[in-house]
Amino acid sequence: MSNIHYSTHEINCKVVYYGPGLCGKTANIRYIFNNTNPESKGKLISVSPETEHTLFFDFLPIFLGTLNGFSLKFHLHTVPGQIFYDDSRKLILKGVDGIVFVADSQIERMDANIESMDNLKKNLFEQETDINHIPLVFQYNKRDLPNILPVEEIDRIINFSGASHFDAVAIKGDGVFETLKEITRQVIVRLRESM
Repeated sequence: MSNIHYSTHEINCKVVYYGPGLCGKTANIRYIFNNTNPESKGKLISVSPETEHTLFFDFLPIFLGTLNGFSLKFHLHTVPGQIFYDDSRKLILKGVDGIVFVADSQIERMDANIESMDNLKKNLFEQETDINHIPLVFQYNKRDLPNILPVEEIDRIINFSGASHFDAVAIKGDGVFETLKEITRQVIVRLRESM
């Protein structure tokens, strides 16, 4: 699904951060933006209301070297966490190359995580994309809070495929770049297989 431009020798890859509202998707993107070399990143575009909850998406292109003579550019997006913005979620998922599912580790947010995962599966299915055949990484965020489930329990509940997962405290940057590194690695492996 990556967009390959032969005239400019550029490959554009789309990674979407998916998950329930307030789970830390935007915190991931902001941390990456604030801690990435200025020469390696583009503009951060954020569409959010005064309450600071992302309504549509955050978009951040990151330049990650070359592959077979093509420069690689990763575009990082978030979806709105609120389920009633499902049309926006579907639009943002179009042409996705990899997904980071950000789960909120708090016990009381587990139903929201499950609902968001079910929504992701449904939206991918409607776009004729099999969730089992797309690069996918789980991030278990907010590990610094007191009322959290053990990682093994969260993994059992939402990580249906045994995909890679990382503990995180996104606002502090814990686990953020590890998650990004793994999803980009998976996307690049998929690209190499198709070239």
